[in-house]
Amino acid sequence: MSTTLLFRQDAYLREAEATVLAHTQEGGIVLDASIFYPTAGGQPGDSGFIIWSGGRMPIATAVKVEGSLIALVPSEATSLPPVGAKITQRLDWNRRHRHMRMHTALHLLSVVIPLPVTGGQIGADKGRLDFMMPEAPTDVAALNEALNLLIERDFPVTDSFITDAELLANPGLVKTMSVSPPMGQGQIRLVRIGNDATQIDLQPCGGTHVGRTAEIGRVEIGKVENKGKQNRRVSLLLVD
Repeated sequence: MSTTLLFRQDAYLREAEATVLAHTQEGGIVLDASIFYPTAGGQPGDSGFIIWSGGRMPIATAVKVEGSLIALVPSEATSLPPVGAKITQRLDWNRRHRHMRMHTALHLLSVVIPLPVTGGQIGADKGRLDFMMPEAPTDVAALNEALNLLIERDFPVTDSFITDAELLANPGLVKTMSVSPPMGQGQIRLVRIGNDATQIDLQPCGGTHVGRTAEIGRVEIGKVENKGKQNRRVSLLLVD
């Protein structure tokens, strides 16, 4: 039993039908198909609400359960839709879209700062990447300009899949040292920015992204913080 990842098939899907498969002990609602992205890889779980015959419920977040299932977490303790119920799920689209914009922007940040990534976090207004960077950058303004120029070039953002063996044969694809790509499931998703002639980034990622970089809008590099002898934390803000 597994949950179909509707957000993977179409990150712009805002509403979809689903069937309740089970309830978790914690009060989560396990679905057979989900447009809600579950918390993973530094990206928060989506919020929104669900509707069914006789009920409406706000959803605070979504989480992975038992590996290939996703459970929606209600915002408040109330009666759950029964197992077998047909529900309509609707995203808080503004929040999700800001996560998509930020996530793609952070991939571009790893292009203008081509150093190993030791951690990261995505938010609706602010995100950050931690880099293995002994010295802080001397010209943040130049990095900021380079980042926004990449955004303005409106590169396509697409995905493809490779096998575990193909990833092991190309370890340079993995930029993030703190999180290993999920292996053992037969295939690993790669997110590409640019096309064959203009590719600027290719890395394993399970998150949601915008379809083209210009959709990110203008961003601004914020604080650069010292997080240890070899680490610097670089914050990124969505300007609009």
